Amino acid sequence: MNKIDIESVATMRNLVVDSVENANHGHMGAPLGAAPMGYELFRYHMNHNPKNPKWFNRDRFILTSGHGSMLLYSLLHLSGYALSMDDIKQFRKLDSKTPGHPEVFHTPGVEATTGPLGQGFSMTVGMAIAEAHLRDRFNKDDFDVVNHYTYTICGDGDLEEGVALEAAAIAGKLGLGKLIALYDSNDVTSDGPLTQSAHEDTQEKFRAMNWQTLYVADGNNLDEISAAIKEAQAETTKPTLIEVKTIIGFGSTLQGTEKIHSNPVGAEEAKKIKEAIGWEYDDFFVPKDVKTNFDEIAINGEKLEMQWNELMNEYTNKYPELATELEKVINEKFELNETTLTPFTEEKMATRTASGKMLNRIYKDLPILVGGSADLASSNKTTIEGLPFMDEENHEGPNIYFGVREFAMASICNGLTLHGGLRGYCGTFLVFSDYMRSAIRHSALMGVPVTYIMTHDSIQVGQDGPTHQPVEHLVSLRAMPNLVVYRPADANETIVAWKLAAISKDRPFLIALGRHDVPVIENVNFENAEKGGYVLSKDSDNPDLILIASGSEVEMALLAKEQLNQYKVNVVSLPSWELFDAQSEEYKESVLPANVDNKLSIELGSTIGWSKYVGANGASIGLEKFGKSAPAGDLLKDYNFTVDHIIEEAQLLIEKNK
Repeated sequence: MNKIDIESVATMRNLVVDSVENANHGHMGAPLGAAPMGYELFRYHMNHNPKNPKWFNRDRFILTSGHGSMLLYSLLHLSGYALSMDDIKQFRKLDSKTPGHPEVFHTPGVEATTGPLGQGFSMTVGMAIAEAHLRDRFNKDDFDVVNHYTYTICGDGDLEEGVALEAAAIAGKLGLGKLIALYDSNDVTSDGPLTQSAHEDTQEKFRAMNWQTLYVADGNNLDEISAAIKEAQAETTKPTLIEVKTIIGFGSTLQGTEKIHSNPVGAEEAKKIKEAIGWEYDDFFVPKDVKTNFDEIAINGEKLEMQWNELMNEYTNKYPELATELEKVINEKFELNETTLTPFTEEKMATRTASGKMLNRIYKDLPILVGGSADLASSNKTTIEGLPFMDEENHEGPNIYFGVREFAMASICNGLTLHGGLRGYCGTFLVFSDYMRSAIRHSALMGVPVTYIMTHDSIQVGQDGPTHQPVEHLVSLRAMPNLVVYRPADANETIVAWKLAAISKDRPFLIALGRHDVPVIENVNFENAEKGGYVLSKDSDNPDLILIASGSEVEMALLAKEQLNQYKVNVVSLPSWELFDAQSEEYKESVLPANVDNKLSIELGSTIGWSKYVGANGASIGLEKFGKSAPAGDLLKDYNFTVDHIIEEAQLLIEKNK
């Protein structure tokens, strides 16, 4: 270690203390302890260009321990990213570029939104899968055009989260040799010593999952950290966990305890920390020699990007077709063909079956889809046919065996998509969205267009019983901001759902699909179906009754209409509340006229929220209790969810509103 390195680490630590004290809020414990490993990684080992944070072949870094965001912000500022000292001074303040936890697309250089522990680790695995897939797909023996590492700094709490361990198991199984996790092992969590909640050998656990594990005894020793990173880079067949023993809150009189985990420490304690790290300058100050030292990162980064651009030019000359394909991947320039959206003509088809067909149609136009299912691929219809699944030896195939790891699967898909050039998709039963909810929320929060394929969307799952029969799931997912839930009525509405998911740029789609066959509707208006709701069968501009349904219940609404022939009845298919709500008032009025009191919604799930569409005088048929284990037909009769009941409720509604 030389003097400039020591002074650079001290500068980072000083910025951490000043920012937390200035905000009167935040976490300084982890950043004070992990500053040396962050510095060593950014300054000497990562290939990145602060002048172009989106350079495609850059190494990716995710701070899994997002509460320690000042570690990342200090590195980004000092390295030359577009994050000024004024931004640093606005830490945790309204609309600043330095929010409490890192937020992607908000702060230059931040690769993922991290906060809930463990998810950053899973997204790191997703990014490493993306790199491995593109590397095996596009590289040639003489051209490593895709060749970068994925790094994370994670903590004790992160590795207690199941989602991180689920993802670690997948990473080990896939042999992701360019994935390196630096484990900030300080043996302290928010409530106290780690021994209060854990009694295990983390390294043994990771070795059992096919990870290389390394150990750095002194987290302040840059030479030890450097040697470990180099050894990790040399391992090409498995990911590496580098356990770095650190002291939380290094320099504080509270160091090594939970008392320095979060919150400011006050002027006197801040002064003691600065004395301990040898700080002799003002607050929020960067010494000239430190700035010059960090400037080398940008200088080197620009050179690396220029060299890569030259390599790409040579690659284009030698492999023009592959280069064109790679350029399309990098810039996401693929488009859907009209033939891909050709309507289905079969008499009946389950929407999950139609979804599987659409996935395979769309992949031919958009060969950027990568994903799979949580051990239910044959049931969810999530396999891209004719192409291999990834394994330890080959990552070129777009299919992934995620195993029974729903949460990690969804989070990995976030990382796959955030990497750039690829789109993650994944599937399971709708009821198991509960396992995935935080990752789905992260997709929506980040505006990442992951596609969630959720089959078995109602109690018509049947004999598997209430554990597998969703009731409250649709409404709870619809409550999530920036998530589009699309529940198609038939195969042709499923085409619309997949089209919208495929072209989405800034929000995820969740497609809720049925297991049982339903009629393929000939008169689906594709243009209006894209609006989330439309009149599917119309008797009048001023009907006596409007039946509103989604999913397979649209079939029941159409059958009920046939028997309500003494009335003028319109049937409205409403597959997506979010899309319909975004339409003009004029369009919404044309579908659901305000002057029609008799509106009846029909959906095999909770009725919460349907009042918005049926109005004060309307009614809803739904399900407000858990299901049972029985054949689907018997269940519907037992719960009185039948066409006869719809007719009865419709007639009662009409009589009530006379």
